[in-house]
Amino acid sequence: MSVQTEIAPTPAASVASPEVGQQVVLHGISWETYEQLLSDFQDSHAAHFTYDRGVLEIMVLSFKHETVNRTLAQLVSVIAEEMQVDIINAGSTTFKRRDLARGFEPDSCFYIQNEGRISGKAEIDLDTDPPPDLIIEIDITSPSLNKFPVYAHIGVPEVWRYDGARVTFFVLADEGYEATQESRALPALTSRVATDFLEAGRQLKSTVWSRQLRDWARKATQT
Repeated sequence: MSVQTEIAPTPAASVASPEVGQQVVLHGISWETYEQLLSDFQDSHAAHFTYDRGVLEIMVLSFKHETVNRTLAQLVSVIAEEMQVDIINAGSTTFKRRDLARGFEPDSCFYIQNEGRISGKAEIDLDTDPPPDLIIEIDITSPSLNKFPVYAHIGVPEVWRYDGARVTFFVLADEGYEATQESRALPALTSRVATDFLEAGRQLKSTVWSRQLRDWARKATQT
């Protein structure tokens, strides 16, 4: 299954349910205005901005959104550690390309295959540096802005999307993103295992959950 790489039609402005965060989409926004907003909010983690050729989405984060996001990010870190894979957790770093008129702030992202190219850097410049190898995207409601075209044009190899029911892995292909069962960044991990551990995280104490995840990762490495 491939993912559409064009922006779906949206109204001039729309707002999502407040229980999972608020989304506002604005049209006709200049690159200069986008950069000014990034500057104004650079010390705030309350909102994420996605920009695609004049269309700007502002996402105000909720507790529900962030707990899912942090659980999946922890899953990546724990599995990578147990598999002895060096990674850089770049969080919700702002990535933008003026020449493409596109920019985004992911829920979470990681450098894995390109960890060595980024290690030790204080800043990332997409004119010379690679994009993150893995992005985590939480879409508990229907997204107002299709972010996959932004990720594709900037060249993000892999995206994990949680839609409120399951985690789906996508990898970049010639015609956009295609769903895949197994992660390229962490090859032993499948989308089903990621979904199962995410759901288990709602029921288990964090220490028990982490221990079970580590046990799984060790066994997966040995097979």
